[in-house]
Amino acid sequence: MIDTLLSSLASWISAVISTGGYAGIIVLMAIESACIPLPSEVIMPFAGFLASTGRFNLALAATAGAIGCNVGSTLAYVVGARGGRRAVRRWGRYVLLDVDDLERADRFFARLGGPAVFIARLLPVIRTFIALPAGIARMPQLKFQLYTFAGSWLWSYALAYAGYKLGERWNSDPELRAIMHRFDAAVLAVLVIGLGWFVWRRLRAR
Repeated sequence: MIDTLLSSLASWISAVISTGGYAGIIVLMAIESACIPLPSEVIMPFAGFLASTGRFNLALAATAGAIGCNVGSTLAYVVGARGGRRAVRRWGRYVLLDVDDLERADRFFARLGGPAVFIARLLPVIRTFIALPAGIARMPQLKFQLYTFAGSWLWSYALAYAGYKLGERWNSDPELRAIMHRFDAAVLAVLVIGLGWFVWRRLRAR
């Protein structure tokens, strides 16, 4: 069932890019960066594949991907900045968060916010959600935008370049997409383990 879902999702992504061109890349990457786990590991390699056929310019495809990331990240940032702190104060105890966590997040983003956002943009899964805590901590907007674009451009270009080199194999060999999905699953498993460790420590402390 999961394989069927992923296949259908990949087909839909391919159709959006084929129809919408660079604008389609921007829209899909904006969705991916707005805390909605749409796989950029399918979006950008397919854009790279189209670049190998002459449909796109590789650098412009990566730039479209990065612009989309900034658009989606800005939405998530605004949500975090406007309502995130209030939500944590009101409902945070139900997910083991409190005001002290907000203060720690503020210190973290004040000290390492830029590099943290840049590195997060190069990591599967994590890149999808980093904008929300950055907004909650109210990281300076200009710094957030610059580091988001820089990290997202490198990520988008690397994936598009892989699709460019794979050429027609990307369109005809589902095993290549499956490898990307398994990599995402491994990262997700690490995050779940990390979340479990966080919950266990907080419950033990209480």
